[in-house]
Amino acid sequence: MFDIGFTELLVIGLVALIVIGPERLPRLARTLGHLAGRMQRYVADVKSDINREIELDELRKMRDSVQSAASDIESTVRGELHKTESELNAAAGVAASDAQALGAEVSRAQEAAPAIGEKPALPGDDAPAPVAQGSGAEVPRAQEAAPAIGEKTA
Repeated sequence: MFDIGFTELLVIGLVALIVIGPERLPRLARTLGHLAGRMQRYVADVKSDINREIELDELRKMRDSVQSAASDIESTVRGELHKTESELNAAAGVAASDAQALGAEVSRAQEAAPAIGEKPALPGDDAPAPVAQGSGAEVPRAQEAAPAIGEKTA
């Protein structure tokens, strides 16, 4: 800060010895030493306060940047969650409607399907013909209605 060399200090010391005198010079030097020490401590305290304020300011900036990044991430995650939730709800709605349609088709198929052992109704048949079983004792309707060979019809 100040460019004072040894020769300048020697000149200042000789002038002080001549002006102040040899009796008061040691007391004055001690007082100046105490004042210089206080001034150095004060300057060190001011420097440390300034450094703390700078660090606090940097920490505040860092905190603000972290908070803004966290809020950006949070909003992005919330948006994605909302989007996924709406897609899942839409898929669930489609699945539910598909399940209802499938249930309706199954019930229609069950109503239209014949029971086990029944002859399925063919289109154009008003009454289903009885199914011949076992011994052959039953005669189909077509044979009952036809006249036997050599018989006269009435």
